[in-house]
Amino acid sequence: MCSQSKALGLLSPLFLLALAACGLSGQTATPAAGGKAAAAGAAAAPEAQTPRTGKAERPPAGAEAEFRTDFSKHSVPFSEILSGGPPKDGIPALENPAFVGVAEADGWLKPEEPVILFGIGNDVRAYPIQILVWHEIVNDVVHGKPVLVSFCPLCNTAIAFERTVNGQVLDFGTTGRLRYSNLVMYDRQTETWWQQATGEAIVGELTGTHLRFLPAAIVSWEAFKTEYPHGKVLSRETGYSRPYGRNPYTGYDDIGQRPFLYTGPATPDKLPPMARVLALEIGNEAVAYPYTVLQEVHVVNDTVGGEPVAVFWQPGAASPLDASTVAGGRDVGMAAAFSRRLNGQVLDFGFRHGKIVDTETGSAWDVFGRAVGGPLAGRALKPVAAVNHFWFSWAAFKPETRVYRPGGD
Repeated sequence: MCSQSKALGLLSPLFLLALAACGLSGQTATPAAGGKAAAAGAAAAPEAQTPRTGKAERPPAGAEAEFRTDFSKHSVPFSEILSGGPPKDGIPALENPAFVGVAEADGWLKPEEPVILFGIGNDVRAYPIQILVWHEIVNDVVHGKPVLVSFCPLCNTAIAFERTVNGQVLDFGTTGRLRYSNLVMYDRQTETWWQQATGEAIVGELTGTHLRFLPAAIVSWEAFKTEYPHGKVLSRETGYSRPYGRNPYTGYDDIGQRPFLYTGPATPDKLPPMARVLALEIGNEAVAYPYTVLQEVHVVNDTVGGEPVAVFWQPGAASPLDASTVAGGRDVGMAAAFSRRLNGQVLDFGFRHGKIVDTETGSAWDVFGRAVGGPLAGRALKPVAAVNHFWFSWAAFKPETRVYRPGGD
């Protein structure tokens, strides 16, 4: 798979993943120096599943030669775990990431280019998807706390987690395996395997444990640099040679595409499998907000798991998985979720005269959940951990999800 190849039409993501593992430039990877490492959080984890100790099932092919994982413990059938092409760490995680300022990053990021926004307190960072599409995992330290920022291109899932588990800070890498087309990670301390979409340990010593989700969002570079002019940006000086800016999944984000290497449950026909959604779960209720709906309404007021939430949408962010470059994709916009509670009051939001406003005070709000005008100017809503998914991906893990429709079903 390291040899060059000609492809007709859409290049296979498997082929391109293997090219990524081989480095494309033929160079040997060396970890980047500089930067810091780790994070913080909030979001309730679901109850742990009971680990299996099945004797009949053999670990995934080649796994025992690559890993020292305790394969006697697993909560999912090994038959559901497939090779994605690259071997263990073939897609190299970033360990000690370096960061640059907004002014420097503005030289190589386009206004509509998508970045992953994550911050704790005043320490706010942008992780360009043009970098994450080649590395998938960043082990970082934000505001003094260990965090994991991850991106699975096949599911369009940008998720941040707390890296401290049972008092131990874990460092994560890629297994080279997929389950339901979703990235399977592993931690280097116990070599337990973790499902990125759910944050659940599914194979190994920590099976049944869940990582804590942290609020993160995909926003445009223009929106980030305007809102956070003093923010930090993940540097392209990673220590690896990759064609940052290029999209190795050209055409994958197409409503008519089939999910790559997907062998999971049948996708509920509430939406097409490749429909883009913002999904969240509170308590025992999961809800998916289709981007096609968000583009029409701009604002959603909802109650999930008994909690009042709002979803804001704004145009201006490109799909990273559409065109030949990450910045060149069609405009799919950006969405984020927030609690509607502020100072003990539940706010209701609407979209009027091109602005998000609350009914109670008439204050104007932006996609970051900040009041930018009116009586509440300067106040901020509390973010809710919500994740971008393709519908097939979210539904594989949460098939009973309610799909939001204006006015109800």
